[in-house]
Amino acid sequence: MDKIIVLIGAPGAGKGTQARLLQERKGIPQVSTGDMFREMKTLDTPLAREVQEIMASGKLISDDITYRIVRERTSKPDTAGSYVLDGYPRTAVQAEQLEELATEQGKEIRAIEVDVPGDELFKRLTGRRSCPVCGEIYNIYSKPPKTEGFCDIHSDAELVHRADDNDDSVKTRLETYEVNTRPLLDYYEKSGRLAKIDGTGEVEDIYNELVKLV
Repeated sequence: MDKIIVLIGAPGAGKGTQARLLQERKGIPQVSTGDMFREMKTLDTPLAREVQEIMASGKLISDDITYRIVRERTSKPDTAGSYVLDGYPRTAVQAEQLEELATEQGKEIRAIEVDVPGDELFKRLTGRRSCPVCGEIYNIYSKPPKTEGFCDIHSDAELVHRADDNDDSVKTRLETYEVNTRPLLDYYEKSGRLAKIDGTGEVEDIYNELVKLV
C-alpha cells in the first residue's frame, strides 16, 4: 500500500535533507509546506489569492486552508504513489485532517521522528554558517571551513550567519517546537504508527535507517 510519510523533527534535525535524499534516490516526492506557501505567493488561483490576502493582512494561515493547500498539491500526478510530507502536519488537528486525506487517497500514514537531543540541535543551529555565493552550509562546531569565516569553494566569499540563528532566537524556536509538536508525537504514538530514528549520526546512516522504515 502506498504511504504518506510524515517526517517529524525539530529545526536542525536534518529532516529536510533526508526528505530530499528519498526524493533523489527513491523517487518519493518531497512535499514541503514551506515550498507550497512560497509557490502560493506567485500563483493566480482562487486558493492562492485567498492565501495572499491572509499573508498581506499579517494573519496566520488556518488549519483548514493549510489542509486545502496540501490536498490540492497532493492531488497532482507526481504524488499518485507514496510521498513525504515535510512540515505537515504540525498539530493534532492537522493530523486528524490528514487522516481524511489518507482515506480519500487510499494510503496509509507512517510517522517517523528524526530524534536529536536539544543540546546538539542548539549547536547545529547557532553554529550554522552559509556561503552567500553557492549556498554551501558549514558549522563552526561540526563542519568548519578550511579558512575560518570563508567558503572552501569560493575562497573570497565571507560566510553568513543567519540573524535568527542567534542563541536567544534558537532557544525560543526549539521551545516552541517542543510545545507544539509533543501532542502530534503523542497522537501517532497512541495509534502505534510512530517510529523513531537517531538523527545524531552520519547522514548516510540516518538515510539507511529511514529507508528500512519506508
